[in-house]
Amino acid sequence: MSWSLVTNEWRLKLLALGLGVLMLGAVAFSQNPPTTGTLTVPLNYTVPPNIILINPPTKTNITYSGLADVIKNVNPSNLFASVDATRALPGAAVRLNIVAKSTDPRVQVQNPPPIVVQVDTRQVRELTVQVVARAAPGWSVTKTAAICPGAASPNPCKVHFDGPVSWETNLVAAASLSPQINTGTLDTPNQPVTLTNSTGVIDLTACRTQPCAALDVNNVNLHVEAAAGASSSTVPLVDATPSHGPPQGYRVTGITIVPVTIVISGDPAAVGRVLRITLPPVDLSNSTSDATFQVAIPYPNGVSGSVANATVKYSISRNPNVSPSP
Repeated sequence: MSWSLVTNEWRLKLLALGLGVLMLGAVAFSQNPPTTGTLTVPLNYTVPPNIILINPPTKTNITYSGLADVIKNVNPSNLFASVDATRALPGAAVRLNIVAKSTDPRVQVQNPPPIVVQVDTRQVRELTVQVVARAAPGWSVTKTAAICPGAASPNPCKVHFDGPVSWETNLVAAASLSPQINTGTLDTPNQPVTLTNSTGVIDLTACRTQPCAALDVNNVNLHVEAAAGASSSTVPLVDATPSHGPPQGYRVTGITIVPVTIVISGDPAAVGRVLRITLPPVDLSNSTSDATFQVAIPYPNGVSGSVANATVKYSISRNPNVSPSP
């Protein structure tokens, strides 16, 4: 046998081996092809303590790819999406990136598009719980008290709201007794505290922020005393939205009203219709520091009260994220 024949046979054998490997790879590839899929997973947020995200999305879609035998095992327990807001600043439309990861390095993932959310300053606000109690015809409410669970004395219960600053305009915490009062003393435990602001009732059962806005006390005990004969009731005073806000670069950080509640009297039907009295709006357009106003209490027709005026104090501070007007 000549050397050239041996060489030619070696090349043919090598070619046959290569073709065999390619055919084997092709068969294996056809049985385990590259695959792409999409999965909806929860969004995890990292938020610093000084800000809060309003109405952020809770889920996102992640597109992933890999070999079929790997992809079939992808599920929400090994595929994650996160948003890092540690460097975000307050704003109405803040763009935040989403980072997607898989615990299996054989799975390739694509980052979803960024989200745009409202970022607000996070603040704790102390509120005195107001009691809303309506007297039955021929009765008048003479005393009300909200008592925090575990409190030793029936002093007004104070709760703390932890949430966005923008939700704290005209913020009121109240607990209501639905039946009309027609007895001398009534003690009702475990009544829910309701939050309202300038836009209406704030529902804290549905977490609409990251982190979730919350009250430190959600239920209080109510003590109400009433007397037969006179037609009167105790109602809270609430502030109205200012006719003009503070100058650019400044914001209202707190509102204090004195007195918090007043006793009204008059026609039983008229008194029964009054749940609260809203004070007249004030002009803050020239206020760059704390401002105090004496305002007349606008009693409805057929109703009177022993207090003629209320004191409303607005705490105003510079907004660190907005430059003041020149």
